[in-house]
Amino acid sequence: MTNKKKGSYIAVSTGILLAGHISVRAKKVIEEADVVLSLMPHPLAENWLDSISREHISLQSYYSEGKHRKQSYSEMCERILEEVRKGKRVCGAFYGHAGVFACVPHDSIRLAQEEGYSAYMEPGISAEACLYSDLGIDPGSYGVQSYEASQFLFYSHQPNVVSYLLLWQVALAGELTAKTFKTNEQNVKALVDYLLHWYPPEHELILYEAAFLPLESIRKERVKLVDLPSIVLNLHTTLVVPPARKMNINNELVERLRVD
Repeated sequence: MTNKKKGSYIAVSTGILLAGHISVRAKKVIEEADVVLSLMPHPLAENWLDSISREHISLQSYYSEGKHRKQSYSEMCERILEEVRKGKRVCGAFYGHAGVFACVPHDSIRLAQEEGYSAYMEPGISAEACLYSDLGIDPGSYGVQSYEASQFLFYSHQPNVVSYLLLWQVALAGELTAKTFKTNEQNVKALVDYLLHWYPPEHELILYEAAFLPLESIRKERVKLVDLPSIVLNLHTTLVVPPARKMNINNELVERLRVD
């Protein structure tokens, strides 16, 4: 027997602050979906989704220590597609912005579209948006470079020292196995050694963590670059490297533009 109702899929962003950052559109999608499959950072977030959805399934169980994350992501996508193929209106609910440092939303949308289903993403408030507010940084003032910490290392990216450098998931910097969520102090030291090519040992960094709960404090701890390996890093810690030098105006180009 075939389903009369064709399946559909919407990946929504729930924002960072629990129940406080989600958009009206995203919440409506959650409330009207036949089933919601989520990837959230805390049981309280899952309880909240339980309270506003018809049916809620957590995808957290697909993670486990020693299991390759690519396998976990593949299984999550397949679980989402299973519900779509049943002809249901399916919602994927993802912490922060569903499209930022999150492959499952992108991959599940692509797979659903390849199978002929309607699938798209609703944007939301990301950790980066919170960072600009909490640290008082305007990316238009100096410019910003933003990298996943391991990618920054593995692909020899070079920072522009007159702008801000944001390194995400710094706790897992240099992690090659994709099977653990534990910080390796030697890997963090390798990151420090790499950054020392451009920044002095005493350069002041900011360790940032956005608040998840309304009464929770944000983390904006200032540390020296050389001390980073001995500092406690969490999975949601972002490393903010402020500019090391002032911007220099391109006088030759400015004069040329004046003449033209």
